Amino acid sequence: MTRILILGANGQVARHTTAFFLQRTDAHLTLFLRRASRLKNPDPARASVVEGDVTDREALRAAMQGQDVVFASLTGDMAKQARTIVDAMHAAGLKRLIFISSMGIYSEVPGEKYASVLDPYRNSAAVIEASDLDYTILRPGWFTHGAEIDYQLTQKGESFRGHDVSLNSLSDLIVKLALSPTLEVRRSLGVSRA
Repeated sequence: MTRILILGANGQVARHTTAFFLQRTDAHLTLFLRRASRLKNPDPARASVVEGDVTDREALRAAMQGQDVVFASLTGDMAKQARTIVDAMHAAGLKRLIFISSMGIYSEVPGEKYASVLDPYRNSAAVIEASDLDYTILRPGWFTHGAEIDYQLTQKGESFRGHDVSLNSLSDLIVKLALSPTLEVRRSLGVSRA
């Protein structure tokens, strides 16, 4: 059974992906968020809720004990959070990280110029990429709520294709990456509707 630590567990992507993990796998989940009272445990037999701040290295390291994969979907001071995640993963002896960023961080979206709004995503991706972790950075397009699972991937350095991606598609990819420790390791992937 794979054990997955989900950071930012009350966010939209994390909640959607938590449901995918519970419906489609036998993984055990640790749901980590700043205010645990905001999140109802979706399956007490397979999930535990832990209150903590991602910038608190010791709380994060403690939550990482016994985990196989860290999945982070965060907002705020993402570069600081990324540095703490890397440090805590080293301290806990963990290697596998799936990290949500955003399309446009490398100016890879044709015809689009994104200003400083993407700086937190760009800066945190740089921290992750400079680490020795087995990371996969995901750069999704705008989220849709359709039922389809239909997506394409672009590598760092390639032009981003498309614009939107369903939450179902993104969650499907995250589950595949979490259960396949060598899939797309040390890659930054654009994710959009096929």
